[in-house]
Amino acid sequence: MASKNVSLDQKLAMAKRYSHEGVVAGAKAAAVTTVATAIPMLASVRMVPWAKANLNPTAQALIVSTAAGMAYFIVADKTVLATARRNSFNRPADHR
Repeated sequence: MASKNVSLDQKLAMAKRYSHEGVVAGAKAAAVTTVATAIPMLASVRMVPWAKANLNPTAQALIVSTAAGMAYFIVADKTVLATARRNSFNRPADHR
C-alpha cells in the first residue's frame, strides 16, 4: 500500500495544500455569488413595491451574506474532496 511509505509530514503538507485550494476556490465563489445576489437585490428593492416595503437593509444583507456563505462552504468542500480524491494515497506510485 502506498500510504505506508508516505511520512506523516508529507500527509500533513498535502492536506494543508488541499485545504488551501478549497479556501481559494470558496472565496472566489463567495465573491461571485455576492455580486450575483446583491445586484438583483438592490434592483428589486428599488423597483418592486413588496420588496421596497418589506426588505429593510438588514434583511437585504442577510440574504446576500447567506448566499455567499453557502457558496463558500459548498465550493470549498467540493474542491477539497475532489483534490484529495484526485491525489489519493491509494493510487499506485507510478500514476502520481
